[in-house]
Amino acid sequence: MTFSANLSLVLPEVILAGSALALLVWGAFQGKASPAFTLASVLALLAAAFAAVVGPHGHAFNGAYSADAASTYAKVAIFISSAVGIVLGDRWLAQRGDQKFEYAVLIILAALGMGVTVSAGDLISLYIGVELQSLALYVLAAFRRDDAKASEAGLKYFVLGALSSGLLLYGSSLIYGFAGSTRFTDIAAAAHGTHGVGLLFGLIFLICGLAFKVSAAPFHMWTPDVYEGAPTPVVGFFAAAPKLAAMMMFARVLGDAFPDSVGQWRQVLVIAALISVFVGAFAGLAQTNLKRLWAYSSIANVGYALLGVATGGETGLHAMLVFMILYMVDVTGFFACLQALSRDGKPMETVEDMAGLIKERPGIALAMTAFSLSALGLPPFSGFWSKFYVFKAALGTGDVLMQTAAVLGLVGSVVGAFYYLRLIKSMWFDASKGSVDAPAPAARAVGFAAALFAFPVVLFALVWLDPAAKAAAAAFGHA
Repeated sequence: MTFSANLSLVLPEVILAGSALALLVWGAFQGKASPAFTLASVLALLAAAFAAVVGPHGHAFNGAYSADAASTYAKVAIFISSAVGIVLGDRWLAQRGDQKFEYAVLIILAALGMGVTVSAGDLISLYIGVELQSLALYVLAAFRRDDAKASEAGLKYFVLGALSSGLLLYGSSLIYGFAGSTRFTDIAAAAHGTHGVGLLFGLIFLICGLAFKVSAAPFHMWTPDVYEGAPTPVVGFFAAAPKLAAMMMFARVLGDAFPDSVGQWRQVLVIAALISVFVGAFAGLAQTNLKRLWAYSSIANVGYALLGVATGGETGLHAMLVFMILYMVDVTGFFACLQALSRDGKPMETVEDMAGLIKERPGIALAMTAFSLSALGLPPFSGFWSKFYVFKAALGTGDVLMQTAAVLGLVGSVVGAFYYLRLIKSMWFDASKGSVDAPAPAARAVGFAAALFAFPVVLFALVWLDPAAKAAAAAFGHA
């Protein structure tokens, strides 16, 4: 394939890389972000999403990069989520009179890494994408340099991230040693008809490294501290786009490189999924800080998404993709609403702070209620249908392990309902602790727009989501 043909396949990443460099130079001369700077950052991400949709499908750079329906589906969601993260972050920085231009550049670089990751067809390109994404996220976690919690969060994330990268590299080296190649197609051929101990050992280390990136238990320990210490718009971004990219990593590696070893890696994924569901459900019960509460909620929801991947078939991958998109909307909307709330100039970040919110800010309270009920999975909210897809896929495998996991996952969902309902009870029935400041327009607008997606009526407008997810799921295993 010619260089120009390769370039046409990687055009979304080229747009982001060029935009990041141009914005970096612009910001260095300007000294701070401006409305025009923010608009240019958002347009760069939207242009990359458009390029992913209209661009050709195929393999570039000797199979190291794959542009297909799955990567397109993920990139559109990731780039749009990143654009929303820039808008929310810009408003957050403006409120503090500290409009650092690096914020938008870091999000674009993280999105670039995620784009490479979801299109990876080789262990080397996968690692490059993961590290590019991670390095930007480490800095974003510690973006408030004058805040001790933010610095602690960034340091913990960096140290544990380095450990996970080591696991990822060690697993990759073992797989390369036994397969003789780092390309997913070659690894699949080497693993076909045999389940060599060396390959499976390498796969276990690889799964452990990926589990950290997606914050699946027992590799979740960084998540609550990072969520609590990071700025609110950064948390909303962390909980959305990187999660989808990490789940796509799982699907890529397992579906493209080890399609014939489902019986082996399914057991590992089911165990990780169930531990995640129950750690997220039970640990969340004791949380009063909303960021930590939603950190454990994200751990539990990662468990449900892993159940979809563990099915090893198109139905389960389709369920995972639908689940992740709807979860991204819920979590982005919730943190947009949370960012819009303050009392006497101080952020409202605990369950107690939300007391009587329905009387002070009924619109935001209704939106946060919708997000909470959707994340809980209560019918007829959209979150119910996403979990329904996952449980249906698990039960439909006919595998006793998967069916047992589905039942236990349902039990975990019931346990986790308590902390969502406690938040709703505080907003609707507890006495208010004082007047709430006027919300920031941008954060409020994003929250209200996202809230529509939590209601079932909008599912009728999302007729593209289901067929798009099915087409994306069908692309796995055909690297």
